[in-house]
Amino acid sequence: MNVRGWLERVDPGTHRRIKGLRLVTAYGIAWMMGTLEGRSIQLPGHNSLSALAAGFALWASVSEGRTTRADSSRDLLLLVLAAVCGAATMMGLAPILARVGRAGPESTLVIGAFCVAYLKPVGILAAGLGSQFYIGQLLAYGVGSTPNDLAVVAIAGLIAAVAAIVPRLLSGPAEHPALPAPTASDAKAERRSPGLRMGLQAAAAALVIVVCNEWFGLEKSAWAVTACTYVIAGTMSGTVERVLRRIVGTAIGVPLGLACLPFALHLPFLICIAAAVAMVVYAMALPERYDIACGAYAFALIVTMAVQGESSVIMLVSRAWETLIGGALGLATAMLIFPLRARQPR
Repeated sequence: MNVRGWLERVDPGTHRRIKGLRLVTAYGIAWMMGTLEGRSIQLPGHNSLSALAAGFALWASVSEGRTTRADSSRDLLLLVLAAVCGAATMMGLAPILARVGRAGPESTLVIGAFCVAYLKPVGILAAGLGSQFYIGQLLAYGVGSTPNDLAVVAIAGLIAAVAAIVPRLLSGPAEHPALPAPTASDAKAERRSPGLRMGLQAAAAALVIVVCNEWFGLEKSAWAVTACTYVIAGTMSGTVERVLRRIVGTAIGVPLGLACLPFALHLPFLICIAAAVAMVVYAMALPERYDIACGAYAFALIVTMAVQGESSVIMLVSRAWETLIGGALGLATAMLIFPLRARQPR
């Protein structure tokens, strides 16, 4: 089968490819706007305003899934606002929790992990809001923001809203959301809303990772928290499938990204193009092929970090083992804490 035929089979009508291009466009616009606005506004750790704005815009665009421009614009605005609220929560609680221990600020992510899993069964917008709240926390934690940076986060939110909404307005009717169809196990899930159980499972796994980071020290424990948060599904069998797909995808994407490291310093423009293509593949695969989506994102993350100056191979490789740790803990809590099983047909 030729490439064109394969693309048409995977993405009929090019709708997912258009969304993938929109993700890349939103990220690029936010990054450039943040750079222009933030030359004199630097967050701790040599991170700029552009990192927050680009992250807010990218993941808001991923979570949005409406048909019309008006609905999409409204949801994108709400999603960016949720990210800003998450970042503000991290900035407010981190200084207080820092007194508890080295990993104290990271424990704030437990709240976000609960929100992601708790809101996932409610609907696409609710799931997106929970995810964006966590993303906001994660980004603020990553750049080491403090309560003094609240204005910076607000500016990042404004930039992200513009960067996310404009490409959606331009894509218009050419883009139709491709939402994942409910699986058989989901359709037969227990009648009681699983949101609370899922939230407790994710929060428990995240808390274990935070404690392990405090006691033993992990290379990039936030990646493990992210993994355990997003593998939680509406049934235990669904969680098992997501864990396996995430681990397999990451195990392929990380080595591919590492193979491109020699080009990161000498051909950064080429690497950025490769990362953009990977995000288009991510958008195409996400609805049905979680493994391919995770692999594509892992590749994009590794090469992007390399272009931005990350030279520690151990740090980059840790993406793989932190994902393994997070996935394993997410699976363990899904099996041990209020496990959700599919109802047997009568």
